[in-house]
Amino acid sequence: MRRTRWRHGVVAAATAGLVAATGIIMATSAQAAVGCRVTYTAGSQWPGGFTANVGITNLGDPISAWSLVWTFPAGQRVTQAWNANVTSSGDQVTATNVSYNGGLATNATVSFGFNGSWTGTNTAPTSFALNGVTCTGSVGGTTPPPTSSTPTTRPPTTSPTTPPPAGNAMAAVAAMQPGWNLGNSFDAVGADETAWGNPRVTEALLDNIRAQGFNSIRIPVTWSNHHGGAPNYTIDAAWLNRIREVVNWALADGFYVMINLHHDSWQWINTMPTDRTNVLARYNALWTQLAAAFRDASPKLTLESVNEPQFTGASDEAQSISLLNELNTSFRNIVRASGGGNATRLLVIPTLHTSADAARVDPALAWFQAANDPNLIATVHYYGYWPFSVNVAGGTRFDATAQADLTGAFDRVFNAFVNRNIPVIVGEYGLLGFDRHTGTIQQGEKLKFFEFFGHYARSRRITTQLWDNGQHFGRTSFQWSDPELINQIKSSWTTRSGTASSDQIYVPRTGAITAKSLTLNLNGLSFQGLRQGSTDLANGTDYTVSGSTLTLTPAAVTRLVGSRAYGVNATIQARFSAGVPWRINVITYDPPVLSNATGQTGSFNVPAQFRGDQLATMEAKYADGSNAGPHNWTSFKEYDVTFAPNYSANTITLKPEFFAEVNDGQRVTLTFHFWSGTTATYYVTKSGSNVTGSTS
Repeated sequence: MRRTRWRHGVVAAATAGLVAATGIIMATSAQAAVGCRVTYTAGSQWPGGFTANVGITNLGDPISAWSLVWTFPAGQRVTQAWNANVTSSGDQVTATNVSYNGGLATNATVSFGFNGSWTGTNTAPTSFALNGVTCTGSVGGTTPPPTSSTPTTRPPTTSPTTPPPAGNAMAAVAAMQPGWNLGNSFDAVGADETAWGNPRVTEALLDNIRAQGFNSIRIPVTWSNHHGGAPNYTIDAAWLNRIREVVNWALADGFYVMINLHHDSWQWINTMPTDRTNVLARYNALWTQLAAAFRDASPKLTLESVNEPQFTGASDEAQSISLLNELNTSFRNIVRASGGGNATRLLVIPTLHTSADAARVDPALAWFQAANDPNLIATVHYYGYWPFSVNVAGGTRFDATAQADLTGAFDRVFNAFVNRNIPVIVGEYGLLGFDRHTGTIQQGEKLKFFEFFGHYARSRRITTQLWDNGQHFGRTSFQWSDPELINQIKSSWTTRSGTASSDQIYVPRTGAITAKSLTLNLNGLSFQGLRQGSTDLANGTDYTVSGSTLTLTPAAVTRLVGSRAYGVNATIQARFSAGVPWRINVITYDPPVLSNATGQTGSFNVPAQFRGDQLATMEAKYADGSNAGPHNWTSFKEYDVTFAPNYSANTITLKPEFFAEVNDGQRVTLTFHFWSGTTATYYVTKSGSNVTGSTS
């Protein structure tokens, strides 16, 4: 039988100070000084459950593996953990290192987290033992004065079935972090939830998402194919009951839940500039029915007025803003007037296009201030700096420009809303290139994006909900398609991780092997060392660190590349004082070799011997230096839209979308940029539907 878990809105703000700081292990011998400090923080809790983070600082001699043992004083249980292997025997808990975080130098820190269950009280443990020795306060047994008292976690004073009190929206939204989108299911435009290829949603799917540590779930719903005509626009009973069923599953799992009008935004709501009367009548009829259907639902159900509002044919931005204000006002009035739990239900209000641009945030703030409703939430979406997000215009890296775009967006909504106690949810986030496949953006660069995204959202007290159309978490396998990516995302919920200028080191296949350097991005952490598998590399012999520059010695590179076969020869990990380690692939390559070819505009393949290298981007120019192909404001074309490598077939495909905007009879110079830094030049000429390609 499924256990019902409730998560209450009074969380982060009320429990941020729930920290138990314990001391340091005493030395056990004259040869090995042992000492540590353990910080146990319960960052949030709810009736029956909580999330905790445990930090271990090693103050003694370096250790190569660790085991931390404690006893829960009130019968708590660990239900899920990350960055550690956790087992329990009754009240006693043992956490051991995972493969990448066992080694701890002197003064190094490692952290791990877990979700737990509790009844009665949630008193923090007060004693920890590291590798069999009890923490006491200092190496040698000197205990420093306590820096904080050991708190007792108390159950929330508000019933989970009671609507959150007015003004408590900030705490409720904090409790929703982190969140996940059930994308491409009920929002699919078609006969049912399977219309876009995902399987039917199951109760087990929601259980497994909850077990991954997500506290809120956004369930996008498109209603356009599931209601009758004017004037009543009656929602299909079977469709509404199915939505209600899945919502109830999610609420029973302890999620905060959000439902909305999703692709209705571009299917018919967008025609409001020319069909205002009919659009408003349809919109109002749908929300009147939905407000009645969910009037008495748990207060953990939130309603979002419309997804990504947009208006086709609006005379200007001001008209679009005016129309959106009208919709949002009507939505709020309808829901509030329906009474019951809806009188104080949390309502989610988007900016125009759910954009964080100042031109959209400022009018939304004015609407919020006029509404003067303490139970409203502002929402925007964020898919990154566009050239980086789709890999166009040379935007191959998460660089300073891409980072500034993110900080600018989050700063604007923080200053406009959060600083005024109006909570903000980034209702969708990801990268736009993921619409095609996650490989559109190079792995290391995407990891840096998600690491910084999670960090900066935390710093701005913004709740985030990952967009997942089925490509991240398997709907039936219940496994992540990219464990490295989700580990980075999960880590960012609680801490920073170190990264580097690249996750690749390229070594030529022939010639003398030289030292190889990367720039470390410490992100406020300390570098702890390099590891290959379970073996630590030796500082000074295998690598050196000068400031933020990490350099592998020629001897280490020689050992790592081995026989120098093309491709990845070795993988090492840079470890830091917190977060997940940074993977570095050591790759042997030679400059790629391209060959002449003929073909058709519908399918033209450039023969390519990649020889261990990987393609980053492609430039296209005419003989006079002007840009060729789509997006002719830049020479750098869009990855996977105009070109795509096929490493197994040894080809680079130039797609029909590229040739559709290439002048007939004009020779185009293509420059392929590879991640090793190598470039290769190729020439193509289109004649009708025929294409000729050559290397000279």
